[in-house]
Amino acid sequence: MGIGRIVELVAGNLFPGIAGKTLSGILGICIIWNIISFFTPLNIYIEIITIILGVSFFVKDKLFREFRQFSTGEILLLTFVSFIILWAGSYAPYILDHFGYYVPTIKWLTEYGLIKGISNLDLTLGQMSVWHIFQAGFSNISDPFLRINTILLIIYALYIVEKKNWIHLCFIPVMLLYSQSPSPDLPVIMFSLIVLNEIITGNKNIILLFAFSIFTFTIKPTMIWLPILVLSHSILILKSNFQKLILGFSILILFFIKNLWVFGYPVFPIAIGDLGISWKPNEEVLKYSSQYALQKTYDMQYSYEEIQKFSTSDAIKNWFFLKGIKSEINILFIISLFIFSISAWLKKKKLITLISISILIKSILVLIFSAQYRFFIDVFFVIFLVLFYEYFNKRKSIAVFSVLSLLFITVLSFPSLLQQYFPSFKSGNFISGVKKEQFYRPSTYEYCQFKSFRVGNLKFNISKNYPFNFDTPLPSVSVGYILDDAKTGIFPQLSDKNNIRKGFIWKKMDSLEKKEAESIINIIESTYK
Repeated sequence: MGIGRIVELVAGNLFPGIAGKTLSGILGICIIWNIISFFTPLNIYIEIITIILGVSFFVKDKLFREFRQFSTGEILLLTFVSFIILWAGSYAPYILDHFGYYVPTIKWLTEYGLIKGISNLDLTLGQMSVWHIFQAGFSNISDPFLRINTILLIIYALYIVEKKNWIHLCFIPVMLLYSQSPSPDLPVIMFSLIVLNEIITGNKNIILLFAFSIFTFTIKPTMIWLPILVLSHSILILKSNFQKLILGFSILILFFIKNLWVFGYPVFPIAIGDLGISWKPNEEVLKYSSQYALQKTYDMQYSYEEIQKFSTSDAIKNWFFLKGIKSEINILFIISLFIFSISAWLKKKKLITLISISILIKSILVLIFSAQYRFFIDVFFVIFLVLFYEYFNKRKSIAVFSVLSLLFITVLSFPSLLQQYFPSFKSGNFISGVKKEQFYRPSTYEYCQFKSFRVGNLKFNISKNYPFNFDTPLPSVSVGYILDDAKTGIFPQLSDKNNIRKGFIWKKMDSLEKKEAESIINIIESTYK
């Protein structure tokens, strides 16, 4: 809230209230820390300075007075909702990306900052989401258990009560599944719903609405529909001038620069916009990545060679009729789009038409690049909000929230039920259930078993008998990328053998390095056998 107050002095209110200041503060901190992380790690000193600055403005401007606005009934509701959120957030992480992507990214940011060409070491690290920059900065003392998403859901609850837009309560139970990890999916869904709600209710602060829509896009580029909507709404309906869009486009430029620094291209993981940067990833490695993404479209149920042989009709049919729950999600996605498009056409309201067009553009792009359900899950939330905006009053919304929260807490507590009735939902196999430790600290995992190797000038660590490096000392490399690199005949190397912060490049292996790599692969294969 304190940092948000500073943002207000510069760019005005996103919207009045506690949630408005908090979200402005998140935006401001993310921009500042993104810039800082080019030059220094996001260590405890950066965190302490930020906390002191925020608390100073919180006290100086008496922002605590804003908590007096709530009635007794609203305080009781917030307490109930917050308790559910905190309890859900105390379960152990189960999303595999937590171990293979989120935590390793955060470790790099806190220990080294943004590293040039780090995608050459491990392609996944080339994402370096701004949300993980935000989490990294608060992971030293404030949030060592990486539960920033739990805090974000409480902010969402404050927004709902402040705005009295009760339909949003229906979304929180589903988001509980993202509260144990710093998953970028939760903030982008939440931010998009808030921005959409502000547009629907007549918020005309285009400077911050567009900036926040671009910010959401930078967290996860599959949210491209949101800046398209805000931009078209500002031009076609509000007739705004270009000056109000400068902040948003500045955030977009920062996003491109960050990606060029760590990945070598403007948007991860697409190899478009080649500027001839020397530390960009090897083309063969990118090809393997795109092949894997195509297989993920079909839930890894077909090989890349089989998919290549699909006719257009086969590609569509096989996507619709995958084995398991993914098939139902894909069919529901297309049906929802159809219903929403027809509804927008019948209502003939300019805003709803713009929302429909924006969602269709995003959906087409996702279907072209990688039609995985996790890339279009936000569409269901948007369609539900627009179609049922006036139907859900406070009483109905609290009832839905209570029933769904009970359902999802039961799933988290007794994952065998999920595994029994939805065996094809693979993430359900990694939910560990309730543990007594949750009553006093969030559940976490420790492994820290690894082996150290060297190829060329790079000494690195690999997790022992486990595919992910969530608590392996840096620099660490995933087994999958070692195999891809060796197959391509390359291997990551330090730009400066004496300084990791100078970054990574890829290099064709000489005969000695090939022998070193082959020895490592033999150890890996014998270990994993």
